[in-house]
Amino acid sequence: MADQNFSTGSIGLEDGGDRGTGSAGGPHLSRQLSNRHIQLIAIGGAIGTGLFMGSGKTISLAGPSVIFVYMIIGFMLFFVMRAMGELLLSNLHYKSFTDFAADLLGPWAGFFTGWTYWFCWVVTGVAEIIAISGYVRFWWPDLQLWIPALVAIILILLLNLPAARAFGEAEFWFALIKIIAIVSLIVVGLVMVFSHFTSPAGVQAGFDNLWNDGGMFPTGVVGFVAGFQIAVFAFVGIELVGTTAAEAKDPEKNLPRAINSIPIRILLFYVLSLVVIMSVIPWRQVVPEQSPFTEMFALAGLAGAAGIVQFVVLTSAASSANAGVYSTSRMAYGLAREGDAPALLGKLSSRKVPANALIVTAVCLLAAVALLFSGDSVIEAFTTVTTISSVLFIFVWTIILASYLVYRKRCPELHAASRFKMPGGVVMCWVVLGFFAFIIWALTRESDTLHALLVTPIWFIGLGIAWAVIRRRPAHVARYASFKEELDQRR
Repeated sequence: MADQNFSTGSIGLEDGGDRGTGSAGGPHLSRQLSNRHIQLIAIGGAIGTGLFMGSGKTISLAGPSVIFVYMIIGFMLFFVMRAMGELLLSNLHYKSFTDFAADLLGPWAGFFTGWTYWFCWVVTGVAEIIAISGYVRFWWPDLQLWIPALVAIILILLLNLPAARAFGEAEFWFALIKIIAIVSLIVVGLVMVFSHFTSPAGVQAGFDNLWNDGGMFPTGVVGFVAGFQIAVFAFVGIELVGTTAAEAKDPEKNLPRAINSIPIRILLFYVLSLVVIMSVIPWRQVVPEQSPFTEMFALAGLAGAAGIVQFVVLTSAASSANAGVYSTSRMAYGLAREGDAPALLGKLSSRKVPANALIVTAVCLLAAVALLFSGDSVIEAFTTVTTISSVLFIFVWTIILASYLVYRKRCPELHAASRFKMPGGVVMCWVVLGFFAFIIWALTRESDTLHALLVTPIWFIGLGIAWAVIRRRPAHVARYASFKEELDQRR
């Protein structure tokens, strides 16, 4: 069944009240994250490593058309978030998409979605650790890649083991650094453009750099399609914004506000930043293996500023990995409390932290060390891991849309009464699902993404075997029946 208290994808869990219903009178997660923490974490989540690390490769593949790639992906995912918003507000007992998936599609959907979302963040955490290793090489180019990866995992584990408030405070400042940095980069880049800044290498900044070398689509349709392969990873976790808002005290007000702000964040953090970067650096000069954010200042002859930006993107990757470890540990804890994971993961430390789940998550991140130890290319390892992560997140987003389609058919009266209806409704659901099919097809176009795509079904085969065992347990059936009864009473 779905964990009716799962909502562990939401970072804003711990701001009041109890959490989890594993055993009456047992210890519960302590809600310690304030609204200040929640809002900054949600905003910071819009600035991911996929943008900092992956945009270099997308630019090299698609040229300036990468701007449209990010806009199209953001446009489509906005409707996924609107569908999720309408569903969450249709029954305030829903705490996350795993709840309405289990209710509308069946207990298998809750189980598959919950565990897949857990694995999504494990894989994403591996990608962030890989990115950290690449960033550290800016200062120590001869350092073995696996060394900073191992150090990062240990530090992140130590940061998460204290009380949740320490995590929230760290993420607040991490997010604030990212926001200030990217806004500063845009401002500095625009100054360079309007002042026709010319670097010592003879690179003159100007908006004409966007189209004076082959136009907006210099690599043709093939390059444009290839741009979607890495770009989609920049948006993974976008659903955290809606889930966090759903945990707020006033979801009818905060959830629509959080979701409707997504287009503005995409335009600011993704589109405008890439426009500025490619206006300062001709797209053919962008190195796929490096962060174009750092490269922009380096090519402009501002080596000191490049070092500062490199530090910022390093903290961004550390922030994302830190949030991923937090999220996955709470997901594992929630699943364990509902009997869908080993009971050992459902135990809390004296500080009310799921220490066992944290340690298991950290061990899973060691996969990043193995990937880096077996090869020398950061971007190759990053591409492999981000492809797997993207496919898994597409599965979660698809479940959200499938739940919406069932909701529209089964609960027309709730849709009619909704004050936050999804624009386009059923039609846009099918449009977005068609877009997801296009993304999967695009991932088959290159050998590196194809290999990762072919590995992903192993995860779902394993889940299917686990579900076949768990679904027959009497306790599992009883919990789901209780869950359905409670939801029906609240409709």
